[in-house]
This record gives sequence, structure tokens and C-alpha cells, in this order.
Amino acid sequence: MLVIGNGRMITRDLENPFVEDGAVAVEGNTILKTGVTKEIKELYPEAEFIDAKGGVIMPAFINTHEHIYSSFARGLSINGYNPKGFLDILDGMWWTLDRHLTLEQIKLSAMATYVDSIKNGVTTVFDHHASFGAITDSLFKIEEAAKAAGIRSCLCYEVSDRDGKEKAKEGIMENAAFIRHARKDDRDMIAGMMGMHASFTISDETMELCAEHKPSEVGYHIHVAEGIEDLHQCLHVHGKRIIDRLMDCNVLGEKTIAAHCIYVNKHEIELLKNTNTMVVHNPESNMGNACGCPPTMEIVKAGVLTGLGTDGYTHDMLESYKVANILHKHHLCDANAAWGEVPQMLFEGNAKIANRYFKKTLGILKEGAAADIIVTDYNPLTPMTKDNVNGHILFGMTGRSVVTTIGNGQVLMKDRELMQIDEEKVLADCRQAAAELATSINKR
Repeated sequence: MLVIGNGRMITRDLENPFVEDGAVAVEGNTILKTGVTKEIKELYPEAEFIDAKGGVIMPAFINTHEHIYSSFARGLSINGYNPKGFLDILDGMWWTLDRHLTLEQIKLSAMATYVDSIKNGVTTVFDHHASFGAITDSLFKIEEAAKAAGIRSCLCYEVSDRDGKEKAKEGIMENAAFIRHARKDDRDMIAGMMGMHASFTISDETMELCAEHKPSEVGYHIHVAEGIEDLHQCLHVHGKRIIDRLMDCNVLGEKTIAAHCIYVNKHEIELLKNTNTMVVHNPESNMGNACGCPPTMEIVKAGVLTGLGTDGYTHDMLESYKVANILHKHHLCDANAAWGEVPQMLFEGNAKIANRYFKKTLGILKEGAAADIIVTDYNPLTPMTKDNVNGHILFGMTGRSVVTTIGNGQVLMKDRELMQIDEEKVLADCRQAAAELATSINKR
């Protein structure tokens, strides 16, 4: 049993949102009770005590759109790579990288991502995977890493026709096999989805094959209108906009994640809302790829369940929070924009999205919820109250403010030391694998 206390506690529980000297008691993978440190310690005197040392205690973060396979791209130089636009970035960097990944490199990519996730206080990840050189068993390799790291993960493989029909079918079969496997997980730590790359790389025939092999209880995870080229292709080839095509193919729905949604109009936003489809915003990636700024504020205001992801650009959800906050202020020329919408996406939307796939209540510190808890070393210089906690988080913290991470009741990191993973060995293995991957790419 654990008690985490002696810190300012942000619970995300509307009935008890902030406790000045708070503590949370954990039994197994479940929160037993929250309250004032002195009272909680007296109730559970035999529990192991984790001292927040005046820092901030709050729910662990959830990342609803990640790309584990991109881990070894940092600093990667590819011969001849000189992109002139988004399609060049995809083909020259990401599709080139994923074609060269081996199964072992995929697992190590996942370990690298999960190590960074733990260090940044992320304990739940929705990953969108691609490895066209090693498709079969790729999701199972990521699961091995997820189990070793203790990270709750919802996985899928991005089906695409870009490397031919046979590989598209192999990707569909990998998704289907993993979804069946994940059904049997009684730990509530693994889930599966039917992944698809994007409308412009998926034929009607492949869409139909995905639907044929997708169990009814899961949805799709797909990039939507990330680049203008996706929209142009859909209009030219299919005679309709992307959301309309996905609607006609029965892709939309309450279990489906539509990532990005940059080039969507009011009509399409209404379809997303009416079908209860989930949207995930990835601000840094959109800016870094020069894809444009999505109408995320309109999407949120329309009542679409919207979350915040990183697209593999970072594993720090607070970095994404900061970037989203300034992106929409800058884009709209409105200093009042995004104050409420972005924290709603990060702290409420991500939890609601995750709970469409995981049973245990996530994103909140209250009795019965999952014991996913972080402690940061942030000690505010100005008053902190239930009304201004988001301002303190936005301007006072980064992901690396996290000193202790607890996932599903397990202490994954304590005082910045990883407890379940031999970090030195993992990083050494990752460095070797990344060097081998870079060599294989540039030999082509």
C-alpha cells in the first residue's frame, strides 16, 4: 500500500479539486482515498509513504496520439532528403524510416518512448504504428515493451496502400490479431484499434477490407486532413471531402480517433459531433511540418470530444499544452483564445478518450480511479488555488518537472530514478539500434 502526500494536490475531481496539503492512498492499482496528508497518514499508518516535499501531486498524463516508431529519428540525416512540402517529408523521412525498422528495433523504439513518457509523467499512450519492413508481430513487440515499462497502451498499425495491396492486407491482419489478443487482457492495460494511415493512401477496397476484419467493439485510428494534399486527393478521386468519405465508409463513430483535422469545414465538424467521433490535436507536429493550424477551437466549441497528442514530436504533454496555447492565440490574433479549451483537451478530453478503451477511470484522483499519479517539484512563488492551477501548470511546469511517476499502482519512477527499467542498458541498446537503422537507411 502507498500514500503519496505532503504536496499541493490537484485532483481534477470537481467535488474536491484542490487540497493545499494533500495526500492520496493507493491499494493495488486503485485509489482508496484522498484528503489532507495528516488524516490520510493516520488512516493508513503502515503504508509506504512517498513524500512530495511540498511539490504538486496530480493525475498522470495521457497521450492520445503518439508515434513510437519515430524514436530513432532524432538527428537522423538521410542522404538526398530535401523536402519541399508535406508529402516529401512523409516519403523522404517517415516512410523511409519505417520501411527499414526491424522487429527488435521496433521494441527498442517503444522502450525509448516509454522511458521518456515515464520521465514526463505519461502513463497512458495511444500509439499509431508503422513499420512496412516488419509488419507482422510489430504490435506484439510494442506490447512487450509496454509491459516491461508499465505503461497502459492502446495500439494499432497504420494500414496503407502506399507499399502495395499485400502489405496493406498484412497490416489489417496485424491489427485484427492484436485486437483479438488485447480482448484477453484482464489487467486493463492493453487495447487495440484498427489503424489506418490517411484517406489519400487508402483505396475503397482497402477501406472495405479494414471494415471486414474490424471487431464491432473497436474503432479506427486515422490521420484526417493533416495536409491539404489529403483533401485535394479526396476531392479529385472520390468527389467528396474527407469526413464525408469516412462517413460513407462507416469509419466515424464513438470509438474512432480522427487525428489532426486541419482542413475540415463546418459541415464536417458537425458530422464529427453527430457521430460522436473523437479528435486529437497535435500542435507541434502541425507547425513543424508547416501543415497549418486546425480549427480546434471551433471543434471544441461544437462539442466534439477533443484531446491533445504529440504525434511523436515530443513525449511531454505540457510542451504540447504550451504550444497549443500560443498557436491558437497567434493564429486567431486573439489573446483570450485557448485559455479554457486546451486544458479541457489535456485534462478532460484525453481522459474521456482513454476511457472509451480502458475500464478503470483515468485522469482523476478520487476513490475507485486508477492509481496513475505523478509528483512534480514545482513549488509556487504565488498563491495556488483551485481556480488558478492550470495557470501554474502552464507557466510553471514542464514534463521534466515530474520527479515521481506511478502507473497502475506501480512506482515507475521515484525521485527521477526509473524503478522498473534498467535505464542505462535500455539507452545503450537503443543507441546501437539507432546507429544500425541510420546505416541501413543510407545504404539504400
